Amino acid sequence: MANDRFTGTSTYIATDDLKMAVNAAVTLERPILIKGEPGTGKTQLAMEIAGALDRPLYEWHIKSTTKAQQGLYDYDAVARLRDSQLGDDRVHDISNYIVRGKLWDAFESDVQPVLLIDEIDKADIEFPNDLLQELDRMEFFVYETKRLIKAKHRPIVVITSNNEKELPDAFLRRCFFHYIKFPDTETMEKIVEVHFPGLKKALLREALEAFYKVRDVPGLKKKPSTSELLDWIKLLLAEDISPEALRSTDSRKAIPPLYGALLKNEQDVHLFEQLVFLDRRTRTQ
Repeated sequence: MANDRFTGTSTYIATDDLKMAVNAAVTLERPILIKGEPGTGKTQLAMEIAGALDRPLYEWHIKSTTKAQQGLYDYDAVARLRDSQLGDDRVHDISNYIVRGKLWDAFESDVQPVLLIDEIDKADIEFPNDLLQELDRMEFFVYETKRLIKAKHRPIVVITSNNEKELPDAFLRRCFFHYIKFPDTETMEKIVEVHFPGLKKALLREALEAFYKVRDVPGLKKKPSTSELLDWIKLLLAEDISPEALRSTDSRKAIPPLYGALLKNEQDVHLFEQLVFLDRRTRTQ
C-alpha cells in the first residue's frame, strides 16, 4: 500500500487537509466519514479515489427506507413462494433467491475496492450501528445458505453525511472524520479552472464576487453550492453574459442574471432582493 496514496486528480481539486485525511483513513484501515455542505464534492470524492488508485468502485446510495441488511444481502422469499407455486425447480436451491448487496460485492472483489456509503444520515438512526460488526470484522454470515462471507481485501470505505441527523458515538469512534470546508475564493478559482479552462479573468472575478455575495446573505434557506456555481457559469457562457452585467447598479436588477441556478426558492429570492435594495438605498442617502 506504500504507493497507494491519494494526491487528488486532474478533475478534482482536493485540499492538503482532505488528501491527508483520506490517506490517514487508508493507513488506519478505518472508514472515512466525510461531512460538508451539499454540493461540496463528498460523493465525488469516492469516485476520484477509485480513479486515482485504479480501484473498482461500489456505490451504495442510502434512502430513508434503506436497511443495513440490504447492504449485505436480501432473501427474496416472495419470489421463492411464487416459483414454488409455478413448480419451478429453482426453489430447491435457496441460493437462487439470495440477492447480493453492495458490501458483499465489495468483499468479493479480487482487488481492494472503494466502497461508497452515500448519505448515511438519511437512514434510520439505528442504521450505522447495524453495520458496526460487518465494517469492523469485514465479514458476515448468510444464514439461509450457512455461508460466511469474508472480505478478500479490506475496502477503502468512504461514508458521506449531510448532517441531517446525529450519528451514534459507537459508529463515530470507528471512523476517521473529515469536514470539507466550503472552498475559499482561491480554491474556488482552481475548481472553476478545471471545469472551464481559459475562462476570462474578468468574468471569473465578477462571477465569484456575485456568488459569494449571495452566499453571505444572512437567513438564506439554501446557500448556493459549488455545483450550483458551476451550473451558473455554464449558463453565463452560453448566454454570453458580460462581466459588466454581473455588477450592474440598477436597483431593478438586484439579483444576478440567471439567478435560478443559484437561488432555489422564492423566499431566498425575495430576501436577497430586499437586502440588496436596502443596501443600495443606504449608500445613496
